[in-house]
Amino acid sequence: MNTPSPEILSSLTTLRDYIRWGASRFAEAKLVFGHGTATPLDEAAALVLHTLHLPYNLSEFYLQSALTPTERQAVTSVIEKRISERKPAAYLTHETIFAGLSFYVDERVLVPRSPIAELIEQRFAPWIEEDQVENILDLCTGSACIAIACAYAFPEAAVDAVDISADALEVAKINLDRHQLSGEVVLHQSDLFDAIPDVLYDIIVSNPPYVALKEWQQLPPEFRAEPEIGFVAGASGLDFVIRILAEAKDYLMPEGILVVEVGSSAETLQETFPNVPFYWLDFERGGDGVFLLNAEQVNDYHEIFISALN
Repeated sequence: MNTPSPEILSSLTTLRDYIRWGASRFAEAKLVFGHGTATPLDEAAALVLHTLHLPYNLSEFYLQSALTPTERQAVTSVIEKRISERKPAAYLTHETIFAGLSFYVDERVLVPRSPIAELIEQRFAPWIEEDQVENILDLCTGSACIAIACAYAFPEAAVDAVDISADALEVAKINLDRHQLSGEVVLHQSDLFDAIPDVLYDIIVSNPPYVALKEWQQLPPEFRAEPEIGFVAGASGLDFVIRILAEAKDYLMPEGILVVEVGSSAETLQETFPNVPFYWLDFERGGDGVFLLNAEQVNDYHEIFISALN
């Protein structure tokens, strides 16, 4: 880790100075973003504020506040660590925000950043009647961010959260305890639908692995720092998505919906099933590659999905 010279440190005094300096250092080091922040300035602000135990919506009035010597050392240390280790900032702070909620994260799970958060905040309107939702299934739950956000959005619903990774479920348990939702969200270790309750769901939502192996091998270090199991889905990137499409029929209520994020594999999925009317969702805050099918559509194209498994 490169320690800033005393001359540099002596020239930095205020909160604004350190955020600006951090942004410059990140840009100079050509870091890659995309784990909750999009620019060097946003990332620097998030890291500095977290390190100083300040809220992310801090008033600009406080940006002129001078840092103590101890605070300066803590801030410069975390900025240099972000550069030297090339890990997502959330792995350094062990916190990220999803759907307006705070979640614990570490290297056992992907950093939550799905645009599905916006859909949950809208309670999946207009595709589902909010007061009719009784059961929700979150496949490939990871940190349980989607499951927990759904529990807040639908307080009367039961939520099952599934992951094949025991490590991920340990992180999910931490978050359930933090949000005091252990009674509302039930964790299951399962390979997709293989070991889940015999329940029909109003909403099945999933952010599964969807990156092709070759694409994964070319990702920047920040993304390679995340668990491979959360990314790689075979040569096409569709191994898990096709299984979800083929098996969801037996788990959806007649008026239920299936929502799946496929990210960079969206074009490949549409080419694989050219006749399937995937509804590609738009998001005001950005993000794409999320489709929605209703139960009738899942049933209508079931044979096509099954044949793609072979």
